[in-house]
Order: sequence, then C-alpha cells, then structure tokens
Amino acid sequence: MHHDRIADKAAKLRLDEMNRVKRLLSEAGLTLIGIDADYGLAKGTCGNALQQANLAGERAIAAALRRRPEHLWRTRYHGDGTRKSPQPKENYVRPPNMRQRRAKHKSAVASSGVAA
Repeated sequence: MHHDRIADKAAKLRLDEMNRVKRLLSEAGLTLIGIDADYGLAKGTCGNALQQANLAGERAIAAALRRRPEHLWRTRYHGDGTRKSPQPKENYVRPPNMRQRRAKHKSAVASSGVAA
C-alpha cells in the first residue's frame, strides 16, 4: 500500500523546516522555553515561531543556534536575506497535529475500503 503524498508542497516545506529546526535545537541541547526565558520573550513565543511566522521568536531561535534566521526559515525570507513582508498566508497556518493526521489517515483508509 502506498502512503499518500503530500499534495501541498508548501506545507511539506514548512514541516521539513520545522523538523530541521527542532533537530538543531535538540542537537544543541536547547529548549524553546529556555530560549524564551534567555531572550526575555513571553512563554510560548519560540514554540509559536516554529509553526507560524513570528519575527521575535525566529530571531531568538536563530541567535541561540548561532545562525541567521533566513538560513532556518527559507519559506519566510527572500533569497537575499530580507524577510517577506507581508508573509504568505500559508506561513500563518498551523500544520496538522498528530490527532488530525491520524483522523485523516483513518478516513482515507475507510473510504478506500482497505482494511488497516
């Protein structure tokens, strides 16, 4: 059985970006809450920045990783390093959570008539 391909390439790029940043944070031994505290941001700012465009969170995460924000979030910045303004609306859409992805998978399996 073949898995569904992600039809929305922009959504796949954003998920790949988010997973890459999470991996870099994990490898560096950093937490999003710790970065919020270190940079004087409201609790949850960096967590939101992973999923949605948030300038303060993006800058704090990039600084903590000693990288430039445009190298972490290619969908949010132009090739020359300037931030897209306004951001594309898809940058403010949260990716589906695990519960939503499982429900979608179950409905796709049920509609295809294949036993899971």
